[in-house]
Amino acid sequence: MSTLTVKYVHVVAAAASFALFFVRGLWMVLDSPLLRERWVRIVPHVNDTVLLAAGVWLAIALREVPGASPWLTAKLGALAVYIGLGMLALRPGRPKGARVAAWLAALAIFVYIAAVAVTRSPTL
Repeated sequence: MSTLTVKYVHVVAAAASFALFFVRGLWMVLDSPLLRERWVRIVPHVNDTVLLAAGVWLAIALREVPGASPWLTAKLGALAVYIGLGMLALRPGRPKGARVAAWLAALAIFVYIAAVAVTRSPTL
């Protein structure tokens, strides 16, 4: 598979990841029963696995190494923050205000990750 193809897979998976997270957050805000559907618990994880696998493939193919590539290091660090905030946002049991704040912060972090990927600069 060509690097360009994997890059497109990565970009499409990133867009799908954002869309799925955004919709799940809206459903959380609205207390929608759709959030409890089985596919909603499975599809985002499958997509995120594709996203991560394509990202790793690209990093290896392009010889980008975290630590040596500041933009990739920033992207991976922000990814860890995004995952943590996403877990806070979408897991029930916390006050809704805190979950909404975590969801909005996670969306902002996602935008940062995408901007770093496009510009290849950790300082936007």
